[in-house]
Amino acid sequence: MASYKFECLSVSISAEGVAHVEINRPKALNAFNTQTWTEIGECFARFRSDGDVRSVVLSASGRMFTAGLDLKEAAAGPLAKGSDAGANVDVARRGYYHRLHILTFQDAISAVETCDKPVVVVVHGGCLGIGIDLISACDIRVCTEDTYFMVKEVDIGMAADIGTLQRLPKIVGSDSWVREVCYTARKIPSKEAHVVGLVSNVLATKEEAMKHAFELATAIAFKSPVAVVSTKHLLNYSRDHTVREGLEYTAIWNTMAHNSHDMPLAIMSSLQKKKARFPKL
Repeated sequence: MASYKFECLSVSISAEGVAHVEINRPKALNAFNTQTWTEIGECFARFRSDGDVRSVVLSASGRMFTAGLDLKEAAAGPLAKGSDAGANVDVARRGYYHRLHILTFQDAISAVETCDKPVVVVVHGGCLGIGIDLISACDIRVCTEDTYFMVKEVDIGMAADIGTLQRLPKIVGSDSWVREVCYTARKIPSKEAHVVGLVSNVLATKEEAMKHAFELATAIAFKSPVAVVSTKHLLNYSRDHTVREGLEYTAIWNTMAHNSHDMPLAIMSSLQKKKARFPKL
């Protein structure tokens, strides 16, 4: 089994194939510095091709899920400077390197979505700014009763640019609600997040939420890995395309996936009323 060692993340993988990724900067309220988002991108990119990983639980240590972007680092980093070419460089050149930095940041968070292994995220306490970008890239979101969410970017003079404005409208059915919370940066309590569909379940405590998340992830891990990764891949594709395009792509995809050993094994196990055990990818 592969070893995952990071500075800002704690990673473990169970015998069942459930990976647990914990954001681990509690003294900084899990604020995202460059190291944090870089490691998330690297970690989930590795999960994509790791057959020992079948599903993922994502959580955070300490008092809250994340306080958002590490503003101290951001004030002195690429977001502030644009490039290393000096203060007198023209706006086009500064903008060019600034754009590359944003794209790299986007790719790191998008690695959670493009990792074909389903990700269940447990949110507790505050989830601000980049936290919304991150959880929007996850498959299943659960939270604790004390959780609150904030699309915080307007309060630091910018539009959210790492995925919230693209994914949140497709998660939540109300365009009006999405615009309200993105324009105002107001607090969204857990109950409201549940009502609008941002989270699928609200648990009383973090311990209960973690238990629920691991139960979900373990149930997923016991399914055919071919079926699970295909389902996530096709859900993501169909979300971003028309129904007809999604159907045609699914037909092509399943001409390969239907040839796995998992289908006859699953059918025979169902007929025999036995629990199938599927080989890893």
